[in-house]
Amino acid sequence: MQKRNIAQFVKYCMVGVLNTLVCLGTIFICKSLFGINPYVSNALGYTVGVLNSFLWNRRWVFRSHGRYSREAIRFMLGCGLCYLAQLAVVMVLNQSNFGDYEFDLHFFVLSGYGVATLLGNVVYTLCNFVYNRLVVFK
Repeated sequence: MQKRNIAQFVKYCMVGVLNTLVCLGTIFICKSLFGINPYVSNALGYTVGVLNSFLWNRRWVFRSHGRYSREAIRFMLGCGLCYLAQLAVVMVLNQSNFGDYEFDLHFFVLSGYGVATLLGNVVYTLCNFVYNRLVVFK
């Protein structure tokens, strides 16, 4: 990979960490401070995280100057498609009895489902980066 692509991917991952913090922070504030239903809080957190992701990726990671509405629609579609890819990885691994395994990491035990979820998140991250780079913010 070129240095530019690697730098762009690192920025993309940094935005992903920020999104996680924004999402979890929003859920915590909504649920714990305002007493909003946990499921509504979760939906609000996810929505704020996706909006945060779109704005940072558009402006900082991919430096796009395209039409907001067009890019936003494609971005949301990409989130959905990549989520389905992530879900497929988790489901296939768990249906193959991988989910029944436990991995002793000396300081904690990680279930097969946990490992499948982590692998699914890697698939989501890679697919979503490529999709955003080639389709959304080209």
